[in-house]
Amino acid sequence: MTPVLELEEAPLHPHNIARRTFIDLDGVFQPAPAPRYSSTVLARPDPPRLEGEDAEAILGELGYSGEDIARMRGEGAVI
Repeated sequence: MTPVLELEEAPLHPHNIARRTFIDLDGVFQPAPAPRYSSTVLARPDPPRLEGEDAEAILGELGYSGEDIARMRGEGAVI
């Protein structure tokens, strides 16, 4: 039988370690790029984005003004 692993356990399981299923990006385990072939080197993915890092750009694309975004930041609605 195969165990059902929690997300925190999966990168540490011997099978996943042997197959290099996960990679560590700045202390955050993420699935490794796939598919993997013997002679193909895949680019290392970017590290995870910071929480709220894209909030201003996304809200701007949704039509919110700079003043609206500043107000939302002041009220704690946007990080």
